[in-house]
Formats: sequence, structure tokens, C-alpha cells
Amino acid sequence: MGTEQKYYNRNPRPNIPTRIFIFLGILLTTWLLVLINSQFVVVGQTPSTLTHPLPSTLMRWQDVRNSGDYFDAVKPTEVGYLVWSNFPVKVYIETPKNLNKNQADAWLKTVSSTAQEWNAYLPLQIVEQSESADITILRKAPPLQGNPPRARSAQTTYNLYTKNNTLYHRFSILLSPSQTGEYLIAAARHELGHALGIWGHSPLQSDALYFSQVRNPPLISARDVNTLKKVYEQPTKLGWQK
Repeated sequence: MGTEQKYYNRNPRPNIPTRIFIFLGILLTTWLLVLINSQFVVVGQTPSTLTHPLPSTLMRWQDVRNSGDYFDAVKPTEVGYLVWSNFPVKVYIETPKNLNKNQADAWLKTVSSTAQEWNAYLPLQIVEQSESADITILRKAPPLQGNPPRARSAQTTYNLYTKNNTLYHRFSILLSPSQTGEYLIAAARHELGHALGIWGHSPLQSDALYFSQVRNPPLISARDVNTLKKVYEQPTKLGWQK
């Protein structure tokens, strides 16, 4: 035992072949660690939500007056921002059943005109079948809300569903039968703004998404479109595979 101890103390470094073998082992281990760490970095950097490319209509939009926006008032939902990724967005407007033909046609024409307004900023298509629609618009009184219960002029809701392992959403808009004339136009314009992704309200009466009805309803403003564009620059889980 004493002789062996002296031998190892006298020659503590391994011989050359052994050193080469150890060096290669360290090199291989280091490479594996780098590979494993790199894989973990990639997984860690993959966001739970992703951003879709801007639709061409919004990409071309320029507000030369720098009117600002109200993006701060638009809050993400449990799946991120409510943006559409497949265009045109299909809109179904149900023909009212409790009106005569002339009245029903006038109602359809009024509501359809607001879809044409928004079509300048996001591609929309009015469809004949509700089954294929992304957004459904009905002439129906929204349920009462509040305490005491109060009637509302309109309501917009959405639901989520999965198809081919991809998350999607649908919107339903209820427009009260009490809304007529310019107030019907304003309500339809406002609720469509919600359904296209502006899930919030403007604090200014000059915007279509102002939180309350006004005497002289405004058209879609530059601030409305600026806000819509910012929304579509945000990440979402919608339109992506799980």
C-alpha cells in the first residue's frame, strides 16, 4: 500500500492516451449539455399566444392626423385579443320574422350598411346561411341587466370552440327592436366594432365605440380604426393549433 501511494503521488496526471480520452468525454458531455439547454431555451421562449399577420386593409391604413386611440380600454380575454385570422369574416344578418316585407328589407339594408362601413378596414362578407357565419346579427331584445333590471339597446357576446385542434370564436349580436333609424345604424356599427375585436369602449363621443348612445351618432372614426389596428398587432390563442 505504501509503495502504491508513493507511485500515485509521484505521477498524479494520467498518461497521454488517458488524457485524450478524458478530454473527449468532457467535450461530448459539454456538447450534450449545450444541446439540452438550447432545447429548453426554445421551449421556454415559445409564447402561449402568437400574433397573426396584419390583414392588408389594416396594413394600408395610415392616420395622417395622428388622432390617437383608446387601446388602453381594450382588455384581452382568457384567450388573448379577439382578432380574426381568416378573411373575409362571414356575417349573417337574420331577416326579421315579425315585420312585413318592406320593414324587414329596410332593417336588413340598414344593418348591412354598417357591415359595409367596417369592410373598408377588415374584409367582411354577408352570407345567407347562419351555419357558416362567424358573426350572427339578430333583431331581438337583449336580456335585462342590472339591479333593478334595465333594458338594453344591444348586446354582443362570443363563444369559443375547437375545430381540427385549432381554437376559434363566434360572435352573436342582438339589436333591440326598439332601435330604429340612425340609432339602429349606430347600435349595429358599435356592436360590429366589438365583434371585430374592439372589446372595450372609447371615452370620447366622437368615436363609434363610445360607451353610450349619443344624440348625433358618429361614423367610424380614425381613433376607432387606430384602435382596431393596434388590437390586430397583439397576440392571441385564436386561430392557432393547441
